[in-house]
Amino acid sequence: MKARVYVMLKSGVLDPQGEAVRHALATLGFDGVEGVRQGKVIELELTETDATRAEASVTEMCEKLLANTVIESYRVEIAQ
Repeated sequence: MKARVYVMLKSGVLDPQGEAVRHALATLGFDGVEGVRQGKVIELELTETDATRAEASVTEMCEKLLANTVIESYRVEIAQ
C-alpha cells in the first residue's frame, strides 16, 4: 500500500522559499503570480493492507515526525 503526505505551511506563516520562487518567476517575466506557497510531498511504501489502519499509522507519523504541526498542516492520501 502507498501513502502520500502533503505538508504545507499554515496560512499566516511566513514562507521565504515561496517568496523567493515568486520573485524568481517575476524576474523571468511571469508577472501574473501574486503569491507562492511552497510545501513538500512525502511518499511512503507501507506493508499495511488495511487502508483505515494505514491512514491512522501515517497520521501518527505526521504528528510525531513528518510535519511540524505548530506551523504546518498536512493531508494524507492512501492508495492501493
